[in-house]
Amino acid sequence: MLTYNEAPNIGRTLERLAWARDIVVVDSFSDDETLGIVSSFSQARVYQRPFDSFAAQWNFALKQTGIETEWVLGLDADLVLTPESIDELQSLQPARNTHGYRAPITYCVYGKSLRYSLLPPLLVLYRRNVASYSADAHTYRVALQGDVGRLRAPILHDDRKPLRRWFQSQQQYMELEASKILTATPDKLNFADRIRRMRIVAPLAVFCYCLIKGGVLDGWGGLYYATQRSVAELLLSLYLLEHDLRLKKTRPAESPSEDLSSATSLAVATKSVDASR
Repeated sequence: MLTYNEAPNIGRTLERLAWARDIVVVDSFSDDETLGIVSSFSQARVYQRPFDSFAAQWNFALKQTGIETEWVLGLDADLVLTPESIDELQSLQPARNTHGYRAPITYCVYGKSLRYSLLPPLLVLYRRNVASYSADAHTYRVALQGDVGRLRAPILHDDRKPLRRWFQSQQQYMELEASKILTATPDKLNFADRIRRMRIVAPLAVFCYCLIKGGVLDGWGGLYYATQRSVAELLLSLYLLEHDLRLKKTRPAESPSEDLSSATSLAVATKSVDASR
């Protein structure tokens, strides 16, 4: 588990891990009550490491903290197990070629579970010896050799840190997401990122989509989530538009002769097309 100023979350997450024999926490030098809360759980071991990237932090946690178990449950500090997910984990009998499991994620707004979110199933359980982490824009991916199964019981995403912390994080995250979109070729982007590449379309699309999929039925919590996600997409659109404006400003202006040459070429090309019809 990775932490940085997770006092609003870490206690609830660790309480649901009372059954675990060994809990490894890699902390990025929190200056709130995070470490004090962690220290109240006897099976928790704390390592501190300056944050450079999520992938590097996770690889350190996995490979350099003395973990000896065959299987590892990798959780963010705001992911809370349910009684159903605990029972499922304890009853698992993985096949020899199954090296990991994805779990569905239920998004919560101050403890209230929503009917829908944009969060995909997460790879949270895996064999330690065949797992590694790689960077993916602002987040990370778990690379595995072997089959990946699917857990039935959901895990709760219940982040109760202040909204200002969310804004600070999203500014950093969306800048990295914009860099990923701008540097990738279109064939390497998924459907969502191709929509994002259209700049201003994504914020409105995400807002409407979240409300239609269940946000309306979730009341204020659903509206809060839909607004939150559309604001994040708006930040991303602003970074992309800023890139466009900077590129346009730094691009050298064409000289009059270049303008004339371009116009002449266009006229010739147009006549050629007309002649071929």
